[in-house]
Amino acid sequence: MWTSTQYRNVVRGSAWYDLIVTAAFATPWSFAAVHAALTALSQALALPGELPPFAPVHMLMANLLGSVVCVWALLRIRHPQARYGRYDALARFLFATWQAYALVHGASSLLVVFLVFELAWGIAQLLPVRTPSRAGSLAPC
Repeated sequence: MWTSTQYRNVVRGSAWYDLIVTAAFATPWSFAAVHAALTALSQALALPGELPPFAPVHMLMANLLGSVVCVWALLRIRHPQARYGRYDALARFLFATWQAYALVHGASSLLVVFLVFELAWGIAQLLPVRTPSRAGSLAPC
């Protein structure tokens, strides 16, 4: 069980994680570099699964994802409200579902690292928050 201050720190921490991990997805140039690095790492480790080359429409989807996640992360960094943490947990479980789906259908095993973090942050943001007995408590979720 979190205190309201601890929970706000979890929401802010998950947002910083998202911003750091996803910022490179926001532009075609930075994503191309990340994609090349992940492909090289996957090949060097001889991991099962595929990290295919991206066509322009794939790049567009990656850039849209990166842009939206970065804006969502900035909102949670500036305003780490409980309701945002709960919505973020839902989004993380949706992301984890689609990551698991991709893994089952042949995506690179590198995706497992991201899947673990999605589940961990999602669970952390679903844990209960202790309501303080004084005024100024965290708004109910």
